[in-house]
Formats: sequence, structure tokens, C-alpha cells
Amino acid sequence: MSDDDSLLHPFPHRRSPHAAEAAGRHRAWLERHPLLSTDLGHTAYAHWEVVELAALGYPDAEPDELALAADLMGFYFLFDDQFDGPLGRRPAEVAVICERLTAVLHGAPPDPASPAETAFADLWARSVTGMPARWRARAAYNWEWYFASHAAEAAGRVSERPPDRDGYLVLRRGTAAMETIFDMIERLGRFDVPAAAHHHPVLRQIRQLAADIPSLSNDVRSYPKEAPTGDVNNLVMIVQRERDCSAEEACAVVTAEAQLMLGRCADLVTQLPESYRALGLDPAQRMLARRYAEGLTTWLAGYLHWEARTGRYRTA
Repeated sequence: MSDDDSLLHPFPHRRSPHAAEAAGRHRAWLERHPLLSTDLGHTAYAHWEVVELAALGYPDAEPDELALAADLMGFYFLFDDQFDGPLGRRPAEVAVICERLTAVLHGAPPDPASPAETAFADLWARSVTGMPARWRARAAYNWEWYFASHAAEAAGRVSERPPDRDGYLVLRRGTAAMETIFDMIERLGRFDVPAAAHHHPVLRQIRQLAADIPSLSNDVRSYPKEAPTGDVNNLVMIVQRERDCSAEEACAVVTAEAQLMLGRCADLVTQLPESYRALGLDPAQRMLARRYAEGLTTWLAGYLHWEARTGRYRTA
């Protein structure tokens, strides 16, 4: 059972033994790609425990792979945070930035003067090495979805109107980058999930829940920071408007919803063996599908454990 402060679940969290080595390599990567803002030094950044998130999310990764995972986690946070200020209220400029990064996916050279572009070009090149074309195509689509969603998020800040629940889910599933994070389960493990299993309704539901639960939990923890800045893509704000209630009550509603989703996720996991049999997967294919499903729940458990302890949200 989880020891998270607010959510209970049956998925155990594990930690990679290679975290210390990955931390040193991640620091060197940040120095090569200076993504840290002028008001966020290495000491403050260390309190976010980004490498710890990678170690909990991908506990079976070898040292090289865990270093890649840590660099990816750092990129997500630092790239997203650049839009917390005035830039995040200029959607046309955000769109140009993200279009350039999307172009890198398709072979465009990064601008040497842009740490974001050089960092992402490095991450993408390391990620696709040795992976089959089907995986590369899916990963490229998911990264494009992530980048393109930031312009819509910026537009939402300008409108100062919270989206409805459906609109929130569409945009949040893009900006959360969870599909790219789940693609790395295969990349870091050096395997490829059979297409029939990857797209089976049961596994797709588990993947969606594993993506949405962290978003709901994160909305609760980040609400104190986001509400004063005009960030409207937060489910707590939407619930406040729907129910005309206090922020405290809305946080409780969102947390309860995430808890129900965790129960649904656990129920679906028990249906996977029958799904594999129905698909006629051979033993090797079943093993790959199991590794992927376990990767989803391991990431979920690791994230919730990390989120309850990281200094990234404590200051809010």
C-alpha cells in the first residue's frame, strides 16, 4: 500500500541503484545545455529531486539509460517552467518556439544559440538510437503533441477563462507529456510491445489512467502556485467553478476522483492475463506486454511517491 499523503494504491514503488551515478551525469548534461534560468541555480534545482523521479520511474534502467531518463525529466520541468512568466502569455511566440523543436524531430538542425533546441536534439538522438521505425513514428507524434499543446495553454492564460472538463483533459493530456514518458518504458528497457497488446482496450485504459492520475494529483499540489499566476488549466479551478465551492473543497473532490481512478486502474490490471490469452499472444509476446504494463504501474507508483516529497511543490 502506498505511503503517499493523499492517495492509496496497491502498486509498489522501487528505486534504481544507479541514482548517484545518474545525478553526476545529469549535472554535467545541464552544464552542456544551460536550461536553468538565472534565478534557479543548481542548489535550488537539486531540491526538486529530478534524478530521484527518474530512479523511481524507471528502477530497472541501466546507468546509461537512467542518465537519459534524468535528462528527460529535467528537460520537461525546465522547458515547461519557461512559460510561467510573460512568455507564457504570448501564444504566437510560444508556437514558434515549439514549431522549431518539432522540426528537430524531423531532422532540422537545432539553433546552437538555443539551449532548449540543442538539449532536445541531444535527447531525441539518444532516444531513437536502436529503436524500430514503428516506435520512432509513435514517439515523434507524441513529442509533437506535447510541444504543440503549449501554445493552446498560453492562449488559455490570456483568455483567463478556465476550460470545461473535456477541454481540460484534451489539453492536459498534451502538456503533461505522459505518452512520451511511457514510450521510454520500451526505450529504456530495450524492447518493443506487440501492436495488438499496445492498442488493446484494457492496456490503453491503464495507460490513460496512469497518465491522468498524476495530472490530477499534480493539479492539487501545484494549485497554490498556479492560481495567482492566471494558469487556468487546472482541474481544481474547474471544480471550484462547477460547484461554486472553496479551493479546499475542490482539492478534496479532485483527490477523491484520482483515488477512484487508481481503483479502476488496479481492477484493469487483473484483466490483462485474459486479454493476452484472447489476443493469442505467444509466451515471448506476453512477457513483453507484461513488462510494459508493469512499467506503467511502476512509473505511477514512483511518481506519486516522488511528488509527495519533492521540494518542487513544497515551496508553493
